[in-house]
Amino acid sequence: MSEIKPQICASCGKIVSPEKGAVKFSCPSCHKYTFWRCEMCRSFSNTYKCPVCNFEGP
Repeated sequence: MSEIKPQICASCGKIVSPEKGAVKFSCPSCHKYTFWRCEMCRSFSNTYKCPVCNFEGP
C-alpha cells in the first residue's frame, strides 16, 4: 500500500485541500512542474516560483 502525500501550496507552503478552492496546474512557462495553490494565496495573488525554469507568477 502506497503512502498518500499531501499537496503543498507553492506560495505559502501549507497543506492544501482540493475541496477548499485550491488549484493544480502546470508551470505556464516550461510545463514540467506541477503547482498547487491554496484559495487564500490565489485571492491575494501571492507569488510562486518554478524550481525547474525559475518562472515567477502569478
